[in-house]
Amino acid sequence: MAVSISAVVLLGIITFLLIKKGGLNAAHAIVCTLFGFYLASSSIAPTISKATMSLVDMIGGIKF
Repeated sequence: MAVSISAVVLLGIITFLLIKKGGLNAAHAIVCTLFGFYLASSSIAPTISKATMSLVDMIGGIKF
């Protein structure tokens, strides 16, 4: 659960910066947000969640 909350915060910050500094306007951000909500309720959501967790585990396992 901590990973998903962190990902939401990170993606929110990136979206905010893209709106303020980049070429993303508010309408694009709203469409992306709505797409995320609809995607979360689809049948592909568990696959995306597993892939995200695998990526986080892989990054966490990197030794510097």
